[in-house]
Amino acid sequence: MDFKKIDDKDLAFFRSVIGEEFVVISEEGLAKYAKDETEDLRFPPEVVVKPSNTAEISKIMAYCNEHNIPVSPRAAGTGLSANSLCIYGGVMLTIERLNKILNIDEQNLQVTTEPGVITEHLQNTVKEKGLYYPPDPSSRGTSFIGGNVACNSGGPRAVKYGVVKDFVLNLEVVLANGDVIWTGANVLKNSTGYNFTQLMVGSEGTLGIVTKIVLKLVPHPKFTLVMLAPFPSMEKAAAAVAATFQAGIVPSCMEFMEREAIDWVCKWLGDVTIPIADDVKANLLIELDGNDMDVMYKESEKLYEVLTQFDCGEILFADSDAQKTDLWRMRRNVANAVKTTAVTIEEDTVVPRYRLPELLIHIKAVGKKYNFRSVCYGHAGDGNVHVRIIKDELTDDQWKNEVPKGVREIFEKVVELGGTISGEHGIGWVQRRYMDIKFPAMHLDLMRGVKAVFDPKGILNPGKIF
Repeated sequence: MDFKKIDDKDLAFFRSVIGEEFVVISEEGLAKYAKDETEDLRFPPEVVVKPSNTAEISKIMAYCNEHNIPVSPRAAGTGLSANSLCIYGGVMLTIERLNKILNIDEQNLQVTTEPGVITEHLQNTVKEKGLYYPPDPSSRGTSFIGGNVACNSGGPRAVKYGVVKDFVLNLEVVLANGDVIWTGANVLKNSTGYNFTQLMVGSEGTLGIVTKIVLKLVPHPKFTLVMLAPFPSMEKAAAAVAATFQAGIVPSCMEFMEREAIDWVCKWLGDVTIPIADDVKANLLIELDGNDMDVMYKESEKLYEVLTQFDCGEILFADSDAQKTDLWRMRRNVANAVKTTAVTIEEDTVVPRYRLPELLIHIKAVGKKYNFRSVCYGHAGDGNVHVRIIKDELTDDQWKNEVPKGVREIFEKVVELGGTISGEHGIGWVQRRYMDIKFPAMHLDLMRGVKAVFDPKGILNPGKIF
């Protein structure tokens, strides 16, 4: 793509809009924003700008659109698909200063927030009002709510409550030319025209920059039951997932971890010790929530009956808040444990949950074919399995040229099983080469056409998705 390079005139304009201290051009400053949590990729921007409000973003976008300068929006930099990296240089526009919760509407169970608010902070703030925002990606302690919207994040509680898109009512968005729109209305029903709100959710910053978010909330459940259920095989653990829902039980969370994932994370954390028998090959971390403990205990008894049909071993029930915390720390840190102690890549597969056993068998078979090891874990309740592929002793040539063939075979099986190639991480830059597996050329052309309507010059987050 033929974009304009940043010069002193451009820098002077940015400084006039947001102030000199919020325009970063130092080598050290740019290096911080050259990467995210995706593998070991580095794409430094030419300049980082840190606006503080919608009006400043509008002026910057209008200027960049006029001068054909690429702009890559960035949230907290926790992405796993290189969604926000500056593939073509240009401007990185970070939303980190748009970090205020603007209003909690207790009467209508809504919250209006800027996009730079940390997800867990938002959850804790509304919890003080007895309210609940359920979507909680593993990065919730560091990720921004704006990044969650951009990737349509999910997390463990998606199985009962839904993903980000199910909670977004309205968005304020700055378009590529600097125009500002509200995409919807702060109401639960809206059939007025095209649904731009849902179009923006999951668009990875390629159609506009979200500057305000209106989310619906629900009452916070009073109680939780957390348990760890062991199984003699991955297939039996996965089969138990679909059977649970067929029995009429809807857990608030149902997470899958193969044996190696638990061993790895417990060693990495150091202070979490979970007794796992030698014959256990996989575990389900299950949470029930509600407002009546008697009802929840009855549901857990029914769940136990289902799980024992799949040779489930002795279930560990968390008997204290500390033990609940340990179990969740273990699950949420699997990815960190693996990626900080080995060279890895992570794929984000999702299939109908009753097809999970077939998918897991296929993943391991592909690993044997291409000589790579993988660690599988994820949100089994909604069929979303993360596959962390480990380099180990593979040569650089095998890692670069052979492993992608295996990934393609895994994705082809995912689509064959009725699934898709990303459940919550997005496509970004690293997954775009696999989009042809899911979509025919005509379908991709329709997406490009939508992109062209919102961003005719292609300056917004170029190089992503397509």
